[in-house]
Amino acid sequence: MAASRRCNVSSENLTVNDVKTPKIDINGKVDLIIQSKKHANDVFDVLEYLQSEKEKNVVCAIDGCTKLFSTLLERGELYVGQLPKEELLIGGDRSADEKYCMFMRHRYNGCLELLLEHISHESYQIKESALCALMQFASMEGKFPLQDLDWSEHYSFPRELIQAVVERLLSQEEDMALLISRFQEYLDMEDVRYYVMSSVRENVGRVMDKTKGVSPNNVFTLLSNINMPSQESELTNYLVKQEGQPAEHKRTFERLWLGFLKYKLPSSMYKKVLVILHDSILPHISNPTVMIDFLTAAYDVGGAISLLALNGLFVLIHQHNLDYPDFYKKLYSLLEPSVFHVKYRARFFHLANLFLSSTHLPVYLVAAFAKRLSRLALTAPPAVLLMVLPFICNLIRRHPACRVLIHRPSGADACDDPYLMEEEDPSQCHALESSLWEIQTLQKHYHPDVATAAMAINKPLSQQEDAISELLELSTYELMERDLKHKQSKTVPLEFDPATQLLQGSGGVGVLGLNFSLE
Repeated sequence: MAASRRCNVSSENLTVNDVKTPKIDINGKVDLIIQSKKHANDVFDVLEYLQSEKEKNVVCAIDGCTKLFSTLLERGELYVGQLPKEELLIGGDRSADEKYCMFMRHRYNGCLELLLEHISHESYQIKESALCALMQFASMEGKFPLQDLDWSEHYSFPRELIQAVVERLLSQEEDMALLISRFQEYLDMEDVRYYVMSSVRENVGRVMDKTKGVSPNNVFTLLSNINMPSQESELTNYLVKQEGQPAEHKRTFERLWLGFLKYKLPSSMYKKVLVILHDSILPHISNPTVMIDFLTAAYDVGGAISLLALNGLFVLIHQHNLDYPDFYKKLYSLLEPSVFHVKYRARFFHLANLFLSSTHLPVYLVAAFAKRLSRLALTAPPAVLLMVLPFICNLIRRHPACRVLIHRPSGADACDDPYLMEEEDPSQCHALESSLWEIQTLQKHYHPDVATAAMAINKPLSQQEDAISELLELSTYELMERDLKHKQSKTVPLEFDPATQLLQGSGGVGVLGLNFSLE
């Protein structure tokens, strides 16, 4: 139970000349209220500090309220059941103790409203303190319910309080990413996660229908912080001690994501969803094939979104027998110059390697991929070439019928190449009638490692494939670092013709004179 520091100086012992700081004043009043019911009205002073304009005062008041109302909850000094209006407390035949409990319950409800408002406070420290206090109260309400329990209920979870917290986290005006990351600590608790998912599902329609605001981003941030356990036996961490396990965790998780993904998302959010889809969402959906429409639509978008959709499609194709007739045609069309420069390059080529590993693929298809990669290699950076060249050689090793591409001398002339680079259908691009003259061209590449890798086709290819896993994420920086640290590299050649003067080559003709007119 969260508690503030107990103040050793009681307000009754202070003289007129003593100066009480807000913290001492708050803690003193909280202690007096806890010690005696006759000081109940001091709670108004504590709640007033909760509305202060000074950050330190508000944080101290939050700590004081947490201590006060947690103690009252534990003692059973807050009214349980349907709370009458405060006007009805005057007179009547209720006992003094019952009136006190009703009075404090009204103050407790007012405290909750102020804390919920503070979740949107401009100060992050106040936001965080308010969130932690609300979750502390949720825990205490679970142990000491404020509602009459039905005889069939094993436990009481403060659903309404959690729902109110979730509504504030799904703000339409403010980015709540930082506070949601703090909230993840509570999402690791099974009962909190279950009721948060239920609450988000109830609010997702209201939030996603908004054309403006940051609500969709807050929804995704909250959803992506929900980590389902891999096995039901791992459901052991609860905010409220209870018997058994909350029902339908997996079904609620599935319905929540499906409800979210049915809305039109901005491209940046599509990318974020697809990055985590195969690892954090699909394994926890009872029937992953329900994601077919979403993934195929994303795969047809093009660019980076298509690359990212490959992960999810790979799971559905290999584990759930998804039939995608034009899958390889679409994969072929993704091979563009930009694929060598995107953020997800390593992931794409890892999956492309898996999809092209089957020996039952038609020869024309494999030849089309090998030829297109060879053509793109002419303008690729060296770090990418060191991965692409072994990739092409592996394709030829798996499909010996494609060896004709490297043993056709008559097809070495680029001017007479029958291959159609603009053709989107790999069966119509005439790759098998061509040759890999591009790789022969790369044998004269300026980077010695690339030239050496391209020389591999001059010799009979071995049966064992080249390992490309370590080359997938090779960067230009790493390549340069490796070259500079090479033991045999005493000097690094920079130019064919050493310069004798500034902006003038060795032939005596100035660069300025060749390219610019000074008249």
